Amino acid sequence: MDGGNHGGARDGTLVAHVMAHVRRQIAGRQLAAGARLPSIRGLSQRMKVSKSTVVDAYERLVAEGVILSRPGSGFFVATHAVPFSLAAAGPRLDREIDPLWMTRQALEAQDNVMKPGCGWLPAPWMPEEEIRRGLRRLARDGNTDLTGYGTPLGLPPLRQMLARRLADRGIAASPDQILLTESGTQAIDLLCRFLTGPGDTVLLDDPCYFNFHAMLRAHRVKVVSVPQTPQGPDPDLFARALEAHAPRLYITNSALHNPTGATLAPQVAHRVLALAERHDLLIIEDDIFADFEHEPAPRLAAFDGLDRVIHTGSFSKTLSASVRCGFIAARPDWIAELVDLRLATAFGGGGFSANLVLSLLRDGAYRRHTAGLRTRLADAMGRVGGGLRALGVVPWIEPRGGMFLWCRLPGGLDSADVAREALGSGLVLAPGNVFSLSQAARGYMRFNVAQSLDAEMLPRLERAMEAAARRA
Repeated sequence: MDGGNHGGARDGTLVAHVMAHVRRQIAGRQLAAGARLPSIRGLSQRMKVSKSTVVDAYERLVAEGVILSRPGSGFFVATHAVPFSLAAAGPRLDREIDPLWMTRQALEAQDNVMKPGCGWLPAPWMPEEEIRRGLRRLARDGNTDLTGYGTPLGLPPLRQMLARRLADRGIAASPDQILLTESGTQAIDLLCRFLTGPGDTVLLDDPCYFNFHAMLRAHRVKVVSVPQTPQGPDPDLFARALEAHAPRLYITNSALHNPTGATLAPQVAHRVLALAERHDLLIIEDDIFADFEHEPAPRLAAFDGLDRVIHTGSFSKTLSASVRCGFIAARPDWIAELVDLRLATAFGGGGFSANLVLSLLRDGAYRRHTAGLRTRLADAMGRVGGGLRALGVVPWIEPRGGMFLWCRLPGGLDSADVAREALGSGLVLAPGNVFSLSQAARGYMRFNVAQSLDAEMLPRLERAMEAAARRA
C-alpha cells in the first residue's frame, strides 16, 4: 500500500514536470501557435519518463486548452498564442542568479538596504542641483520646445555636440550618423530588432552585462558566449565561436567592461575586427561608461570607421537615470532605416531630456561633474579594494576607472550562496553567475565601489560568507 501511494505521487510529479516543460516551450515561443508537439515516444525518451506519463500530460494540457489533439496526426499547440514569458524563454535559474530577479531586488530595495550589487551610482553622487538649475533654465527659455515629439534623428545641436565628443575618442561620425534614443538600453534593443531575427545567433562576452541575456531572450535569438580576458575577448576562442556558431551579431563593452572592468587591448581589437570581416559579423559597442575613463582606451568603432561596428552610449550612469537620453552612431544607410524603425516602435525622440542634456553639456556642468566623479571613484576603488582584500576577496584586475570590481571569493565559496545569506541582513549583492551565460563564474562577485562605502558593508559581507561556508 505504501509503495503504491509513493509510486502514484511520483507519477503525478512526473506528469506535472512534463506539463511544465511544454508550457515553458510554448511561453518561450520555442513552440509557436499551431506547431506540432514532439511525438509521445520522442518526448518520453528526451525527458526519460514513461510514454504513459507523456500521454497523461498531453491529455491534461488538451483539457486545459493549451494544446489540441488531432487523431492520426498528433498533438499541436493551440492556435491562440499565450503571452510571451522571458522567464520561460531561458533556462531555469535559482533566483539569486536570475538577472531579472536581481534587478527587481536592487530597484525595489528600501533606502536602508545596501546595494553593492547594483549598477548605478548613489543618488548623492549625481548632479541634482545642476539638473534643477538646468530645468529652471529650460523653463525660462521661450525658444525651447517642451511639448513636441522632436525631429526624427533627435535634437540637432545635441547630435553636433555628440559628434565632437566621439571625435575625441577617435570615432568619426557626422551629426547625421547619430540617432538619439531614450536610453542606452533602447539603443541596443532597437539595433537587435534591426540586425537580427528569431533564430539568429548572437555572441556575448562571458561574463557580460546581465541584462543582455534577458533582452536577447526577448528577441528570441540563440545566445552563445566567449570568455573575457583582461585584454578583451579571448581571441582564439572568439575565432572558434565564429567557426562553430556563425553568429550574426556580437555585443560588447570595449572600455570599462561590465562586470570585469577590463579594457580592450589594441592587438585584440584588430584581431576581433579581422575575424568579424572574415565571418561577416556585426558588432554593437556599448560605451555607456566612457565618461568614467581617465584616458580614452581603444574603441572598435574608431579602428573600424563605423563600417560593421555600431557605437552606442547614454547619460544614465553619469547624469541621471530619470533623464532618459542615449544615442546610436552608425553608417548613414543604417541610420535611415533605424529612424523608420524607431518611429514605428517609439515615435517620439525624448526631446525634453535631450534639451536638458544639451544645456548641462553647454554650460560646463557635465564636464565638471564627471571630472569629480572620476576622482571620487578612484578613491572608492582603492578603499573598497583594500577592504575586500582583507577579507580574502581578490579583485580579478585593477580597472583603469569606473565603478566595478570583479572579485574572486575565498575558499571556493559559491557567490549565489553568499548573496542568499546577505539578503537577510539588508545587503543586495551581485553573484558571478548572474553575468555568466556558461554559469562558469560561481566563485566571482561584482562590487560597485560607490555603493560599498558604508561602514557596515564589509562586516555584513563577512558574516554572509561565514554563514555560506557553514552551510556548504
